[in-house]
Amino acid sequence: MDLNQVLRKPNIIRILTGLTPEEFHDLVPAFTQVWEEHTRPNWLGRKRQRAKGAGPRGQLDTPEKKLLFILFYFRHYPVQEVLGALFGFNQPQANKLIMRLTPLLQQTLRRELLLPQRQTARLDQVLAECPELKLLLDGTDRPVRRPQNPQKQRDHYSGRRKRHTVKNLLLTSQRAVEYLSPTAPGSQSDKRLAEPLEAVAFPKASVVITDLGFQGLQLPPHTLLHPDRKPRTRELAPWQKSFNRLVAGVRVGVEHVIGGVKRCRIVSDILRHLKAGFNDLVMEVACGLHNFRELHRAEAIPALAPIQMN
Repeated sequence: MDLNQVLRKPNIIRILTGLTPEEFHDLVPAFTQVWEEHTRPNWLGRKRQRAKGAGPRGQLDTPEKKLLFILFYFRHYPVQEVLGALFGFNQPQANKLIMRLTPLLQQTLRRELLLPQRQTARLDQVLAECPELKLLLDGTDRPVRRPQNPQKQRDHYSGRRKRHTVKNLLLTSQRAVEYLSPTAPGSQSDKRLAEPLEAVAFPKASVVITDLGFQGLQLPPHTLLHPDRKPRTRELAPWQKSFNRLVAGVRVGVEHVIGGVKRCRIVSDILRHLKAGFNDLVMEVACGLHNFRELHRAEAIPALAPIQMN
């Protein structure tokens, strides 16, 4: 690809990165600052003896091209041989750049306050600042390669998905991911993974809407709301069916958020990386990119003028 031509074509930027040209260029300054700080020492972390810029210039010679590279990788998740061929270098160089740029993208999103909270001990403060008291909680599975270790095979096998997975919980508010749980093996239940939330001080008027997988979760009174389960020997009453439809109509919002996060195919396709912690890192970055899109697109919606009634 001619990257200089790509950066001048708005439609191509949207297709390659999943961001509009305006969103892409808004992210460039923060990413450039993080990159400059990262390259201030040499590759061993020591003080430089020579100025930066010596040696041949690579294909990704500007922060814009580096950001395009890593966003394209997250959005489409090609194999590294294809990725290197598209950008003009070999597979080892592609792998080196992925491992170097992914943490920098995470730092960029953290500076922009777009990453979800990961620690339940700090979730109280985040929820206290949420303007929306309706919170949606759900779990999502992500496929991984079949582990070679028999014990890890059993831990990661998801009977519901019929494949080996890892799992995260997402707590959302107004289409933004406010909390992302640590990545756990796919065999864990949603309720068990959500047990650390029992120590969180939710706002008094808040309500956490879930599905039936969270029955038994010990949240403050009147905080947890989920559908009624159908008894084995009889049907639900008409009012219970209406209540379940009402809950489902609200709870579908968290499914839309999960779909937005999984626009990054790196968290929807089978994860091929085996580096420890990388599966958790990419999920956090994907949630941050979703929050970035939602923030920019919510601000782009014009406010409607109030209707005057005579």
